[in-house]
Amino acid sequence: MRKKIVNIVSAFSLITCLWISIESMAQSGSYDFRDRRNGKPIYESGYIDQPYVVVLDSVEWLCVFTTGAGAEGTGGQHIVSTVSTDKGKTWSKPVRIEEPSAESASWAMPYKTQYGRIYVFYDYNGDKIHSMNFMDNIREDMLGWYCFKFSDDKGKTWSKRYRLPVRTTAVDRKNDWAGKVQIMWGIGKPINVGAQGMMFGFTKLGKYMLEDGEGWFMRCDNINAERDPEKLKWVNYPEGDHGLRNPDFGPVQEEQNIVEMSNGTLYCMYRTVMGHPAESYSYDGGKTWTLPQIPNYYTGNPIKHPRACPRIFKTKGDRYLFWHHVNGGTDFENRNPVWISGGIEVNGKIVWSQPEILIYAPGLSKERMSYPDLIEQDGRYWITETNKVQGLCHEVDPDFFSNLWGQFQLATVATKGLVINQRGPELINREFDLPAIEEPSKGLGFTIDLVANITRLKEGEVICESRDKDGKGYWLEMGANYSVKFTMSDGVKSTSWTSDAGVIKFFGTTEISLMVDYRAKIISYVINGIFNDGGKERIFGWGRLDADMGPVSTRKIRIGDISIGGGLRGNNVVKAFRYYNRPLTVTECIGNYRSSKGLTESVRNP
Repeated sequence: MRKKIVNIVSAFSLITCLWISIESMAQSGSYDFRDRRNGKPIYESGYIDQPYVVVLDSVEWLCVFTTGAGAEGTGGQHIVSTVSTDKGKTWSKPVRIEEPSAESASWAMPYKTQYGRIYVFYDYNGDKIHSMNFMDNIREDMLGWYCFKFSDDKGKTWSKRYRLPVRTTAVDRKNDWAGKVQIMWGIGKPINVGAQGMMFGFTKLGKYMLEDGEGWFMRCDNINAERDPEKLKWVNYPEGDHGLRNPDFGPVQEEQNIVEMSNGTLYCMYRTVMGHPAESYSYDGGKTWTLPQIPNYYTGNPIKHPRACPRIFKTKGDRYLFWHHVNGGTDFENRNPVWISGGIEVNGKIVWSQPEILIYAPGLSKERMSYPDLIEQDGRYWITETNKVQGLCHEVDPDFFSNLWGQFQLATVATKGLVINQRGPELINREFDLPAIEEPSKGLGFTIDLVANITRLKEGEVICESRDKDGKGYWLEMGANYSVKFTMSDGVKSTSWTSDAGVIKFFGTTEISLMVDYRAKIISYVINGIFNDGGKERIFGWGRLDADMGPVSTRKIRIGDISIGGGLRGNNVVKAFRYYNRPLTVTECIGNYRSSKGLTESVRNP
């Protein structure tokens, strides 16, 4: 008995130590919720997609997703549900909503009614199509019917299959089956509209496979009152024979998802292959939509996004989040890292903040995180996502989102991690001590934030540096075409990244914020309050740091002796210099800039 008690005490002590260790990691900054490896597993298989969650009335979570033994589109895809009783830490054994078979069931989207029933909407190859134009065994997971099932017992059992009445329209009649078979899928989650209604967006295709896409919407205004599934009233929007699209945006206009604004306006976001997403508004419940346009950040800069899921979410307090990838690619790649913008309502529109990194997979540029969902409960937030073989759940620090929404007003200097904070003529040819040797495989990274009057734009002039006589370290110098260039070297390997062209003001004050994020392995700039996203000249405005680079710091940082004015050779003057022993967020850099400029007004117009 004594031995048993000792074992119990030892186990308790071990658990306590582990908990203290985890808490210490969080407090010390070694834990990073953005690191994909810190996510909690939902499921892993040959294929898993769209892990979408609804919070049950019993506060348990029910997640539905598409899965299969093989890769996406290889057959046998089916949809399942799983339940978590501990806010995403663990999940029950999946329950099959549809059995795996020759006919795929895919792209499940859950909806919880006001009385607690769970509906799930999905694609089903009800026409049993497996060939086309003498081709056999074609991919068929987007062919056929839109269907639904429901559960009244928390996903333990599911009803029979019901087919939704999707109208045959012009885009269907031009497809490879002349409209006898429809090609469609959806990636959003149904939302509440009006007093009793529900609505979700989906894409129809006019050509197999993945061409001539346009947006459609399924609305049911009695789903929260009517319990007989045969009496649900379904309407397809927009009205008429053509879906939501801009004829100038090309053949790929797909993955429409929506939110309802505080005044009842519907807002839609979707993907294209222009290197940008598209947005549209409906002021009549989805019947008609504005001509889609490229969305902008509040700065007026167009938002970049490749052919990937552009997911939008609404949170409490009429605030919004936008999951995107901040690159102008036109294909399915480059989904690491994930960036996110915060949205607020201004004059009847949604205005988007400049982006922050939400999730990264360090050193894995080809990792493809996508098809997320957002859970908001008791003031806490979680994001689910998938790389197509593993679904994960991540709890997000609520301050992260609060600060993102606060970006519109922030005008104060960041103080956390501030090691050097110097102003005035004492900067001339000065050298400052750094607190610790920094190594890209360890630590957090750093930020250099400086204000300079630039009157001489000679490429290669050193602005500041931390390198030894052997060239080991890092430095910031003038680049070509009114830019700045950062380089880091461990004596063998080196990484360089240049800001966007044209961002340095000639004969004016320029504030340069360089963030080097060791954990995400990302180098980025905010210059004069604008995040550099590559503009029209480059797909990327942010660069990758070599994950295998060794130690680089000499524990000293110097202001370049030809970059300072006065009696020295150069004509440029560094007026202020800050060094942080961590990478600032984009929002913090914007706050520093606004503080330097004396800007305190919030965003007033989209």
